[in-house]
Amino acid sequence: MVSPFDAEIIAIGTELLIGGRSDSNSIFLADELGKLGIAVRFKSVVGDGKQDIVLALRTAATRAKVIILTGGLGPTLDDCTREAVAAATGHRLGRRKEALEGLTARLAQWGRTATTAQLRQALIPAGAAVLKNPVGSAPGFCLTWKKALIMSLPGVPREMEAMMQQEALPLLRAASDSSGVPPRAPIVRQLFHTFGLAEADVDATLTGLIPKGAPVDLGLLASPMGVLVSLTTKGNQSASKRHRDLLPQLADDVRSRLGGWLFAEGRDTMEEVVGRELATRGLTLALAESCTGGLIGHRLTQVAGSSAYLDRGVVCYSNRAKTEMLGVPADLIARQGAVSRAVAVAMACGIRERAKVSVGLSVTGIAGPGGGTETKPVGLVYIGLDCGTGQPITREFRFHGDRTVIKQRSSQAALDLLRRWLLDQGPV
Repeated sequence: MVSPFDAEIIAIGTELLIGGRSDSNSIFLADELGKLGIAVRFKSVVGDGKQDIVLALRTAATRAKVIILTGGLGPTLDDCTREAVAAATGHRLGRRKEALEGLTARLAQWGRTATTAQLRQALIPAGAAVLKNPVGSAPGFCLTWKKALIMSLPGVPREMEAMMQQEALPLLRAASDSSGVPPRAPIVRQLFHTFGLAEADVDATLTGLIPKGAPVDLGLLASPMGVLVSLTTKGNQSASKRHRDLLPQLADDVRSRLGGWLFAEGRDTMEEVVGRELATRGLTLALAESCTGGLIGHRLTQVAGSSAYLDRGVVCYSNRAKTEMLGVPADLIARQGAVSRAVAVAMACGIRERAKVSVGLSVTGIAGPGGGTETKPVGLVYIGLDCGTGQPITREFRFHGDRTVIKQRSSQAALDLLRRWLLDQGPV
């Protein structure tokens, strides 16, 4: 039986099927729908073929009452979502004054005049409401067909998010209020980010967390950046009163069980957490990166205000670079090898001393696919940290995966070592 609170997301774009781009829009849409108690039961990814979109839409209408399409509203020939919706629903396309005015006004702000191709974006199915684009040029639209509410949004994430929040959500709230069906409780999702434990170990640590029959689902998702733990409430009336008190209790239990393996919650990233700790303590950082090739520095500088704590970073890929830029003794590299604890320490000390900062952080390893030996296999990584007082810290890791994954895991491990060191320093 189709519930008025069931939704399906249809992500449109051939690039989503052939590996050119990942679909991040569906995650945002599911979160926003969940806040209204609307559960996403299905998600479809379809290419730019008109008939394929028609088929996906007709299928969705048999199993969902809210259908969100994202993508295919641009000016090019492969953008055919408008035509597909018109063909599936029998609502003829026509140029709408409101859509045309919004499109031309936006282009005028950018100092441009609409081309013939761009004017296609003002074509809207008959009977549909036009959804304004707060940040882009392509309008969206909303219509009811076979008792399903269909909303078509842009595929560009920034445009899709703005249109969803400013245009689509108010319509969804109004439709829910007028449906005559008692509203569901919001679907609440709490996220916990861990690093250093395998997925099976996280699962074992959280065994028995959820009481039998509790209206909360536990989810685990592994990635090179760690294991994501989620607690998701079930959006129904019977569960609403029970989960109000239960979810905070379960969240506290998750924090207690995971301890130091837990590095962030919600949308926080490792680089944001580390940056806050450095800024709070008034510490400065310099990086010496070999196998990560500057990835740690890139991640840290993605955070606004990182200039307050990140002084510099060097990519010392060759042995000569390690010696000339950091003062790592050539004979040490010859004896121990560039991928070794001793060299990781020398790199961290060298960058800290030259930059005259609070902390030096280094990474050296074998990212592959070649270069490994029996004693030093691909995935062997050493991370060093030096603060100028006491014994420098080093950690050895043996990561698996391809070159990209090993670099990602190495950068995450380096930042996690820095995070743990910062927390050990105690309160400011």
